[in-house]
Amino acid sequence: MSKLTALKVERAKPGRHGDGRGLYLVVSGTGAKKWVLRIQKSKKRYDVGLGSALDVPLAEAREEAHDIRRAVRRGEHPIVWRNRNRQSVPTFRETAIMVHAEHKPSWKNPRHIAEWLSSLERYAFPKLGDMQVSEIDGPLVRDVLAEIWLSIPETARRVRQRIGTVLDYAHAKGWRESEMPLRAVSRGLPKQPKRNNHLAAMHWQDVPEFIANMETTLKASETVRLAIEFLILTAARSGEVRGARWSEFDLEEKTWSIPAERMKAGEAHRVPLSDRAVGILQRMWEARRTDDPETYVFEGQKKGRPLSDMTLTMPIRRAKLDITIHGFRSAFRDWAAEHTSYPRELAEKALAHAVQNKVEAAYQRGDLFDKRRELMNAWALYCESATAIGNNVARLQVR
Repeated sequence: MSKLTALKVERAKPGRHGDGRGLYLVVSGTGAKKWVLRIQKSKKRYDVGLGSALDVPLAEAREEAHDIRRAVRRGEHPIVWRNRNRQSVPTFRETAIMVHAEHKPSWKNPRHIAEWLSSLERYAFPKLGDMQVSEIDGPLVRDVLAEIWLSIPETARRVRQRIGTVLDYAHAKGWRESEMPLRAVSRGLPKQPKRNNHLAAMHWQDVPEFIANMETTLKASETVRLAIEFLILTAARSGEVRGARWSEFDLEEKTWSIPAERMKAGEAHRVPLSDRAVGILQRMWEARRTDDPETYVFEGQKKGRPLSDMTLTMPIRRAKLDITIHGFRSAFRDWAAEHTSYPRELAEKALAHAVQNKVEAAYQRGDLFDKRRELMNAWALYCESATAIGNNVARLQVR
């Protein structure tokens, strides 16, 4: 039996006022009034919005509620039926493009503008792109994120945030009944490895400008700047670069052979060198103090001593950059995953990561050196791209 009247609707105070059979008038604290039909399908409850009470009179709300109940009895989804019989609700892809267009004027980094949408195109659109935003629920979002949650955790967190932004925008536009409960979605995913705040990484999109502006950004000697750039180009660890000796390099073959005792995993590692990396070594050869092949390439102020870890770290801290030297390896890994089609195992080999899966380890008996050379050359070209797009930036010259 109906409980509401037109007068009661007009005078209703904040709260939820039932009309019977799941139809409610919901009044917010600000006095805004809307109709909501609470209905159950397949043991799942839905709150279906029927519009503002200013636009939809009581009789019309009851009629639409009746039509939705009949549709559910026929086996139809209540929200899908409502949307089909109303103005078309946009797809996730269409809504994401709208959000991107509205937000990009406030974004200063051109690479972030491009990456924001491209990350959704790559990871969210294949499953969600053609779905109406009103149909997307937590389990669907969870399944999208699960595929990348552990393999590329930082990217997965960004994709999660961007999916939430799109769906919250849809809610604000009236295309969804509620915001997406991302906290609940995250609880349905496995626990990611703890992020170490001491290993904060620069976003891969920012690496080219960082390299191009290093001379003005970092207060450091030429040797230190070149060591940092060489570390970035080779995706090597700080200790591997600082401990590098001339005897480890073959500049004609463009190869750096790091002995097992200097590697974290205790296995010798070969690094293919890009033209720019070789150019840095040529500059350091010109500045060397001795011809001894066992001399450190990036020698410290004291003759015969390598640069210290703090020597590389302090310029970053003085520049007040929220990154670490080690984090450039993460930037390389994210770039390879998000910006290229190179297989995951190739990037892992480039980083000299041990293969945990025994079957995979048995399959990868070689070091994929020739393929890694292609990957590292592509990374070097990307790192040099800031000067290629017309940015008038100071560039560290190698004479």
